[in-house]
Amino acid sequence: MMIPRSVLDGVVAGKLDLAFRRWTRPMHRVGGSQRTAVGVVRFDEVDVVDPATITHEDALRSGLPLDELLARLEHKEGDVYRGRLVWAGVDERVALRERSRLGPRQRAEIVETLAAMDSRSKHGPWTRSHLELIDARPGELAETIAADVGRTKLPFKADIRRLKELGLTESLRPGYRLSPRGRAVLRHLRSLD
Repeated sequence: MMIPRSVLDGVVAGKLDLAFRRWTRPMHRVGGSQRTAVGVVRFDEVDVVDPATITHEDALRSGLPLDELLARLEHKEGDVYRGRLVWAGVDERVALRERSRLGPRQRAEIVETLAAMDSRSKHGPWTRSHLELIDARPGELAETIAADVGRTKLPFKADIRRLKELGLTESLRPGYRLSPRGRAVLRHLRSLD
C-alpha cells in the first residue's frame, strides 16, 4: 500500500490511524506490517466496509476530507477496505546499515549468508558483483545497471532488495548506494581476494 508521507507523519504523531483502499483482494492482514519512509506501520484491523458508512471523522482520521476520500475510492475496482494503522517503530534495517564495525564472527556470518544467496541463485553468483556495481554507480537507475550486466530490471531490483534486508544497501531516488555496513562488507570481501 502506498501511504503518502503526510499520512505517515500523522501516524507517527498519533494523529492519523486509518487508511481506506479499494482492492480486488486483501493486500494486508491484521497483525501485518509495512516498511515505510518513517519506519514500520502495523495493521491492527483490516475490514471490508461499505463506503456509505464512512463518516467524516473516519475520513479525517485517514488524512482526507470525506468527499475527497470517496472520490478517490470511486475510481477503483474491488471492495473498500479500512485498515487501522499504528506506528510500530523504526525500520530495523536503518539501524543495521549503520553498523559498520564488524567483528570477525559478524563478517564470517555475512560472507556465509552471501555465499548461500549465491548458491541458491538461478543466474549464478551475484552478491559480490552487485555490491561492486552499486559501489561504482551510486544513484544510477537500476534499469540502466541491469541492462549493462545483461539482466532485466525487476529481477535485478529483487536481488538488491535482498542485500537491503542485510543492511548492505540503501535506496535513493533514483538508484541505490552502499550503506556504511555495505562498504565495510565489500572492503572485507576485497581483502579475501
